[in-house]
Amino acid sequence: MTNCDFGLIGLAVMGENLALNVESRGYSVAVFNRTVEKVASFIAGPAHGKEFVGCHTVEDLVKALRRPRKVMMLVKAGPAVDAFIDKLIPLLEPGDVIIDGGNTHFADTERRTKFVEEQGLLYIGTGVSGGEEGALKGPSLMPGGSPDAWPIVKEIFQAISAKVGPNDDIPCCDWVGPRGAGHYVKMVHNGIEYGDMQLICEAYFILKHALGLSNAELYDVFAEWNTGELQSYLIEITRDIFSVPDKESGEGELVDYILDTAGAKGTGKWMSQLALDLGVPSTLVTEAVYARSLSAKKEERVRASEVLRGPSGSYDGDRQEFIEQVRQALYASKIVSYAQGFVQLREAAKQHDWPLDFGACALLWRGGCIIRAQFLDRIKEAFDEDPQLENLLICPYFTEAIHNAQDAWRSVVREGVRLGLPMPAFTTALAYYDGYRCERLPANLLQAQRDYFGAHTYRRTDQDGVYHTDWIRERIVGGVSDGDL
Repeated sequence: MTNCDFGLIGLAVMGENLALNVESRGYSVAVFNRTVEKVASFIAGPAHGKEFVGCHTVEDLVKALRRPRKVMMLVKAGPAVDAFIDKLIPLLEPGDVIIDGGNTHFADTERRTKFVEEQGLLYIGTGVSGGEEGALKGPSLMPGGSPDAWPIVKEIFQAISAKVGPNDDIPCCDWVGPRGAGHYVKMVHNGIEYGDMQLICEAYFILKHALGLSNAELYDVFAEWNTGELQSYLIEITRDIFSVPDKESGEGELVDYILDTAGAKGTGKWMSQLALDLGVPSTLVTEAVYARSLSAKKEERVRASEVLRGPSGSYDGDRQEFIEQVRQALYASKIVSYAQGFVQLREAAKQHDWPLDFGACALLWRGGCIIRAQFLDRIKEAFDEDPQLENLLICPYFTEAIHNAQDAWRSVVREGVRLGLPMPAFTTALAYYDGYRCERLPANLLQAQRDYFGAHTYRRTDQDGVYHTDWIRERIVGGVSDGDL
């Protein structure tokens, strides 16, 4: 077969599953992997008897494709992507499309889009979310890059993506924007995912240590939570985790035998770093990244636990009431997490001139991806009603939700502090909420400090203009000297 519909480079698990997904929708697929033995095993195994062509060189892959050629790379982000682009460019013709489906930094996609377009070709950098299962059954896809490439790949991309809606006919895939927009949206997705996971872990931790809930009881709690406002993929899989027995020891559940050191691939850190560059307070993802960093200091924490003291004890009030308070605190904090993510998207869109549709972004995350959740429909509705919405917290639906949960949220944070339980994501979410709703913050004093030691100037509340005060002179003139202190 020399007229395949789609080409794929990279046959790790994600690549294999995505290739099988594409073929299952009625498209023929040519595949290549740098380790050619992997190609042979794939063709003889999962791809046996299906519309696949195994290729042992990039040249063979390109020859197997009909024009306009569509070649997708699912390889490790970084130099490997550039290397394959360099190999593909001389083999392709104007109008052909190169696609990067890895977890790539958006700035690299900005650069690569420009470079590939200068060679007369088209480029797409797309976020792919949903893990191995999503790649096989229907991921969330967030494509950006060369606008002329979208009509060429749209049919295939939307065919293989997850579907939502009353009739399961709305694809979780649509054009995001030019250049690196798709990968930026995927990065924010991953940052929200970091925050969501940390919030869930803190809810688990306080229920386990403040109430002493067993894994069976925790399963029941999360099962109930998954039927209401918190219904989501992450709540669902958390529920399931508590029911998996440990086969190695033959006792208890596996979750209790897993070392408490968290890994990370970097996208959460990227979001936090870029938030600082933009000057937006994406505090929840930042605390989630720091929580993972602290967890990795296991040996230090063990030593510190033998030296440092803090409160201990348990919650002695109504158990069911406290479980409900934790649920409300988790929901309120989750709203803050998404609100911060969309604020960062808004500011990034301004800086990079991306015409992002924020309601459409929420819909892309409604199915297939890791942060898929019931209330994403509400987020889409909020932006459909007001595309210029500054912050989800001031959307009436979410304002009411936060107001309803606020007392419980504060009670849970207070109890966690009383018991000495670390809750960085819960507390930073509440701190952001309190800061955002505060008409006047103590930054007036901070700006006075900056002007005192560095002549950084300040503005006044009652007059226009920029001011600087000689603070030392004014102290002396005012009758106070250093000798009086």
